Amino acid sequence: MREGKDYKLASYCRGQRPPTKRALTTLLLHKPYGVLSQFTPEPLSQWGTLAEFIPIPGVYPVGRLDADSEGLLLLTANGRLQARLTQPRWGHWRTYQVQVEGEANETQLNALRNGVCIQQQPTLPARVKRLNAPPWGPRVPPIRSRLTIPTSWIELSLQEGRNRQVRRMTAAVGLPTLRLIRISIDLNDGQPALNLFGLSPGQWRHANQEEQRRLGKLLFQPSTSIS
Repeated sequence: MREGKDYKLASYCRGQRPPTKRALTTLLLHKPYGVLSQFTPEPLSQWGTLAEFIPIPGVYPVGRLDADSEGLLLLTANGRLQARLTQPRWGHWRTYQVQVEGEANETQLNALRNGVCIQQQPTLPARVKRLNAPPWGPRVPPIRSRLTIPTSWIELSLQEGRNRQVRRMTAAVGLPTLRLIRISIDLNDGQPALNLFGLSPGQWRHANQEEQRRLGKLLFQPSTSIS
């Protein structure tokens, strides 16, 4: 693995032996704030790209996280797996921890659970809870803040992924999103979800043998429709 001067191309998870090229079919990345979910830069864009962090050729992101969002991003060389994890009919739960402007109350949380109307369509039922303690340290760069308005954290799990959906949902109930971090993606196989455990922002690792086995099994399972 090529070492760099900062955490970017040198961001392979410490303590692990770099795998062979053949083993690197699926990667887990803790995408930092300010990075596009693509390898090619946008003209005149202020955002960085995955090429600054991932030196492995031939892998592509599974879905996307907006540049102003953080957290778990999968990358794979398997096009069938990429489609399997992103097509809405499979209903893979994605869990986010969200810092919002205002104190989230039970009425607002229930509205998110039951579904709100965004882009003229209702959202599917979601899993939502309030987090009593901030789960993350301050972001770099820091979020915008107003001294007279408190903030709070919620955890939100969705089975769909519309454009900027989490931000639209929290805004619809009067809780503008200040910070958004995806912490896990559930393979819906009864086993623990793939998550950020052990990865700092900008760090990545390859899927371990058990995770690869589970991902491979997805390609042969029937759909669990959420429609």
